Amino acid sequence: MTQRISCSNIGDLSTGDHLARISSSFDITIEVDGDCVVLSSDNNLNLSRASSVISAMDTLSSSGAIDTRLVDYLIFLARNGKIEEFLQDEDRIVYTTPSGRPVKAKTLGQRVYVDSLERNELVVCSGPAGSGKTFLGVAMAVKAFRNREVSRIILTRPAVEAGERLGFLPGDIEEKVNPYMRPIYDALSVLLGNELFERYYEKGLIEVSPLAFMRGRNLDDAFVLLDEAQNTTAEQMKMFLTRLGLNCRACVCGDFTQIDLPRGTMSGLYDCMNVLEGVEGVSIVSLKNADIVRNPLVQRIVEAYDRKDKEKCDE
Repeated sequence: MTQRISCSNIGDLSTGDHLARISSSFDITIEVDGDCVVLSSDNNLNLSRASSVISAMDTLSSSGAIDTRLVDYLIFLARNGKIEEFLQDEDRIVYTTPSGRPVKAKTLGQRVYVDSLERNELVVCSGPAGSGKTFLGVAMAVKAFRNREVSRIILTRPAVEAGERLGFLPGDIEEKVNPYMRPIYDALSVLLGNELFERYYEKGLIEVSPLAFMRGRNLDDAFVLLDEAQNTTAEQMKMFLTRLGLNCRACVCGDFTQIDLPRGTMSGLYDCMNVLEGVEGVSIVSLKNADIVRNPLVQRIVEAYDRKDKEKCDE
């Protein structure tokens, strides 16, 4: 069976190995004939899936370049029958940086995450490295702040790696914890620009602190983000969550595959996801490997480690 698809941006589709990846994934033959892509296969289901991927690529190419990560994600969506759902809200922009760069939720999982952050007082999100947990969380905090929905941003994370060594590092407490806050600083610099970020930081409108500094505080009129939450204990997590005050929105995110707690210690992230399931005003979001938006190599690395862990469990 053969199918011809007319494409308005055939040059973008045939760049690199995009068509070869689709051909290999669905075991079909693909050729370019003028401004058409010709697909051939005896498997009607695979032919339909490959056709939906190419049509989606053609649609998406009008708003930006097609890269390998996007092609792989469209292949994943086609296998799960979700390409049409993905295309419905593809142009939605979450935030625009000072340089004009649009920040978007690039996967269906990320859209669920962003929607949850808009609609709930507390969102608890788990997901692998590169799935956009921290960056999108900070972007939503900056958006709420710039829209005057809150008067300040508070970003925190546990400095588990430091342990007792923190006291031996040179400098004051801010200089000691700066290395652990660097990913958050980087996100803020992109979203606000260095100058505006530093101005807000100096005025105390943006606060970046280790989790231990949250004890005893009331966090009112703020967007609070707890990053690397997998490295909190259940007690630390409860302490943090009970700090949330009036007109406070909170995002808690972490990665279960990167727990640095002592063996036998329950992660506060895991504990709160179980305890808070079904609580009004709380949304639990789980991002998957398909939501990884960094270099496609990162997804393959994560999947390789997942296979290794599964093999250990099966032994």
